[in-house]
Amino acid sequence: MSLFNAPFDPATDTALVTGAGNGIGRAIAQALVGEGVRTVFADISAERVNAAISASERPERAVPWVGDLAGLEACDALLAASHAALGEVTHFVHSASPPRREADHALAVDRRTWAEMHAVNLDAGFHLARGLAKRLIAAKRPGSFLFLTSLHAGTPRNLPHYSTAKAGMAMLVKELAKTFGRHNIRVNALVPGAIAAGGFVADASLARHIPLGRLGEAKDLAPMALSVLSNKLSGYVTGAAFVVDGGLSLTNWFEPPMLEE
Repeated sequence: MSLFNAPFDPATDTALVTGAGNGIGRAIAQALVGEGVRTVFADISAERVNAAISASERPERAVPWVGDLAGLEACDALLAASHAALGEVTHFVHSASPPRREADHALAVDRRTWAEMHAVNLDAGFHLARGLAKRLIAAKRPGSFLFLTSLHAGTPRNLPHYSTAKAGMAMLVKELAKTFGRHNIRVNALVPGAIAAGGFVADASLARHIPLGRLGEAKDLAPMALSVLSNKLSGYVTGAAFVVDGGLSLTNWFEPPMLEE
């Protein structure tokens, strides 16, 4: 049998994907149900979730959930709903993130925007991963978690609330990988480059800085995401960060923001 046949077991594998209504989260969630994995599509927008599920290859394997993960009460509700629908959740993808506005640079970003970015990316990611891991550990079952970080976890983006949240997530991946590894729960990061999805609209001229010559699309991330999530394909991989950026990280293209005198 080919190594790449049946990377997941539909009889035992289940998944929760946040930010599944659009962009990278949507592409990964759709790819998971396409492999037969029962998957919770979690997003802040009911319209987006329903559209993502309807456009999936196997919508009958999808479970919708709508809520704002900026609050821990919503995280608790998502955990409860996921366990009620799927039992133990063996695969977790944290892709949810508030929109980014170029105007929110260091001298302009307000407290609410700062707090919301950290709450959804970092706080919710930790709370959900820990909740899922506790149940897997109690059940003595393996798991695989994947966090969507960013190139800007290590490179300034002119958006300090975003970059610091993603930097925190990058270290969270390492902390959780070290703690959960003895329980056969793997934790890794996927590091996107300039992906034209999820509300991010890049200037087409940015492509000249990308060695592969084009902006990325959400669907470019899904194959790598599933490969890393699969215990069959990546069973000895944890605490790692996989860059999918067409080579963009080989350059430094951002200039400091223009500030009014």
